[in-house]
Amino acid sequence: MTQLKGGYVGRYLWVDLEDRTIEERELSAEFARTFLGGNGFGVKILWDEVDPSVDPLSPGNVLVIASGPLGGTAWPTSGRLEAVSKSPLTGIYGDSNSGGFFGPELKFAGYDMLVITGKASTPLYLWIDDGKASLEEADGLWGRDTIETEEAIRKQKGDDRIKVACIGPAGENMVRYAAIQVTPNRSLARSGIGAVMGSKNLKAIAVRGTQKVPIAHQHEFLSLAREMHQRIMKNEFYPSVSRYGTPGLVMLVNEIGRFPSYNFKTGDFERARDICGETLRERFFVRDTGCFACPIRCDKVYRVPDGEFAGTVTSSFEYETLSSLGSGVGLSKLDAIIAANDRCDRLGLDTISTGRSISFAMELYERGILTKKDTGGIALEWGDHHVVLQLIEWIARREGLGAILADGVRRAAAAIGRGAEYYAMEVKGQEIPAQDGRAQQSMGLAHITSTRGADHLKAFPTIDETGNPHEVIRRYGKEYLPEMADPHATKYKPFLVKDGEDFGAVVDSVGVCKSGGTFVMAEIYWQEIAEGLTYATGIEFSEAKLRTIGERIYNLMRAYGAIHGITRADDRLPRRFTAEPSPSGGAKGQIAHAEEMLDEYYDLRGWDRKLGWPTTATLNRLGLPEVAVRLEEMRRG
Repeated sequence: MTQLKGGYVGRYLWVDLEDRTIEERELSAEFARTFLGGNGFGVKILWDEVDPSVDPLSPGNVLVIASGPLGGTAWPTSGRLEAVSKSPLTGIYGDSNSGGFFGPELKFAGYDMLVITGKASTPLYLWIDDGKASLEEADGLWGRDTIETEEAIRKQKGDDRIKVACIGPAGENMVRYAAIQVTPNRSLARSGIGAVMGSKNLKAIAVRGTQKVPIAHQHEFLSLAREMHQRIMKNEFYPSVSRYGTPGLVMLVNEIGRFPSYNFKTGDFERARDICGETLRERFFVRDTGCFACPIRCDKVYRVPDGEFAGTVTSSFEYETLSSLGSGVGLSKLDAIIAANDRCDRLGLDTISTGRSISFAMELYERGILTKKDTGGIALEWGDHHVVLQLIEWIARREGLGAILADGVRRAAAAIGRGAEYYAMEVKGQEIPAQDGRAQQSMGLAHITSTRGADHLKAFPTIDETGNPHEVIRRYGKEYLPEMADPHATKYKPFLVKDGEDFGAVVDSVGVCKSGGTFVMAEIYWQEIAEGLTYATGIEFSEAKLRTIGERIYNLMRAYGAIHGITRADDRLPRRFTAEPSPSGGAKGQIAHAEEMLDEYYDLRGWDRKLGWPTTATLNRLGLPEVAVRLEEMRRG
């Protein structure tokens, strides 16, 4: 069997919590070539191990934690980590991505991946120390928040360099959008991955490693990595992104009508200036920080100096949260949003789904669908930070109205009834993040086609966000102008979304950052990733080969959805986006021609238009014949 030469450690752990066994397995070179790492590894294991009969919160579900071949190396932004499981929120393919240092530390400890199965009879945590692994009792950790859990494990082991991925009370209570917090303020947040850990009685994974990631062609790799760092730092957008991070987007997207406010009733917020990146830095900034091997350092530490929330410190405070827990709920009190972010991190909650669940409830209250009888006597008024903080606690602990909201807006709407479904802003069961497709048609399509439910990071179509023709020309050519750069045009947008999804699947599998997409796609694109992988691993990767791998991973994700009943009928936005024109200045009308865009998208993908499933020919071309057979059997009924 061909041995892996570099990039990969070449080993992973298979952990059975029920039997309390840990098996070290060799990573196959063929598996690595075919699926790369990260979400590529995760979706293949999910396909092989977890069929539609398995409840996401049952012992039969698996949790895959995986780095990639560039993770933990000198390649810029190589600190990313992927978690994959069957989602408790959507019931289909679920994944989440995080930065920080846990992913590299896992490789330094001697492993590319963890596969966790079964359910422990009592709370445990997994301890990995330089090639040795054990399951430790976690009774004393159960019930603690994520910061307390990390501190306790570090104290117990006598090493403050240990990296910890853990759940808080939300994960223990199996909130369907619970997060895994990663040392300490980074989050594996979307899709309810933290609830899977809670269902398995796994409180934490703690890792310490001192080994180096092997590199097949050290000199060539380091030379190229150095060039990529320099390219990023010379990019015209680097100073702004480095200074403000993603909160720097607030005023830009507010101007174009793409900043969701009041449960997506509008795409702009009248007090956006109060919660923008510039105001955040001016009032609360302490210092810059960043993830492993990242030259951008878009992360910041913020501290509230006085007032009701004096002393609150947080980091990894993102644009998404400024919408979901800010404009989305009509809240402009910035120190309260910081406090809400801190509570979500400590309790282990996805800030996106948490904020969207609260804004959903607020609109229902505004319209009389919910009353004080339903809310425990609380008036769910827009902009009331006390209500927001109270609901965060209730959701994490499944108390009062929080017990309903903890299941996500789709299930909550079904439970409430009385027309609540119209106000549930979700796709395939996952709450929509901080973009309004009425202001950017490509993003509306991206929410529709995402394999894990509503999502901006699967396709990440930023090229038409501000109408930049230069990036269109550089990436695709003049023939795509002017429509490709026009956020309101639908022409070429299916192509843009598909290309972004394929590239995104590769990025999420090799272990680098997509959040700095301004730089990843502008400076480090298909060819650069291919060269970096070739030097790191010693395996020859070309742009064409990488494109095929990206397609393979994305098609397998869709096929996994297909065996769970996902069809074209599920590729739909809430009616608000197609029936209500946006009142925001930068937006124009509704989501336009969604069905026509879907037809073109399916054609580009090689999926049949009726079901929205990959065809047998497409799956065979991508080297997935066993998947093709299963879908063909389902078609025949």
